[in-house]
Amino acid sequence: MSVTQDKVEIIDVINLYGVALDSHAWDVLDEVFTEDAHADFGPAGAVWKSVAALKFAFKDFHETLTNHMHTMMGSCIHVDGDTAYALTYGDWLLSRDTAEGGPDWVGRGWYDDVLVRTDKGWRISSRVCRLISWTGNPNVPEPAYEQHPVMTTHTLRSYREQGKVRYFQEIAKKK
Repeated sequence: MSVTQDKVEIIDVINLYGVALDSHAWDVLDEVFTEDAHADFGPAGAVWKSVAALKFAFKDFHETLTNHMHTMMGSCIHVDGDTAYALTYGDWLLSRDTAEGGPDWVGRGWYDDVLVRTDKGWRISSRVCRLISWTGNPNVPEPAYEQHPVMTTHTLRSYREQGKVRYFQEIAKKK
């Protein structure tokens, strides 16, 4: 398989994540993450160590919302054999009609993913999600099981300079 084809398949997996969340197709997350995926979601204030735990928590949180839309974009991908590293920007619109102070919250941030090739295709084995900015009503993302929303923002620049972004660590090895 070519690197170009790998990148196309990886982008499909990254985009499928948002579609699975927004349609509440929780079992589709099995096509996105490995069974033992490690997911560190700073904006949710939580870390999960399996796709089953992530599915449970995401269902618990997202089903309290009236609506939501997760947009993945601008993915940069480095493929190294059966492992890949992706840095993707994300926009997250969360709506809760009953939230005091207004129904919408919008967050923007990034995902730093490690993906592995499996016999079922590419899957995310590790994901770090960080918030860059947010606007709207901070009461919309209410706490849910193992999730305690955190509105702390982070700069990609400082994470890169501190060596905390795996995508940048990997592309630096090419030089």
